[in-house]
Amino acid sequence: MDLALQKRRLTIAMIITAISVIVALTAVVGSFALHLGWAMWVFAGAIVVGFGSHVWLMLGAIRDRTP
Repeated sequence: MDLALQKRRLTIAMIITAISVIVALTAVVGSFALHLGWAMWVFAGAIVVGFGSHVWLMLGAIRDRTP
């Protein structure tokens, strides 16, 4: 297992997750405080992208582990 590659994948996944959290929180404020109906779709997309980054991280670790 290439530890440098895993560290890079983890860093990228954490950056994507942090951006997704910021976007999701902004969408919640937009949805509830400003009554923007489309903001819930942005929230759902941000959550999916955040989880997707972790799936990508785990799949990379599994693929890297396979001989």
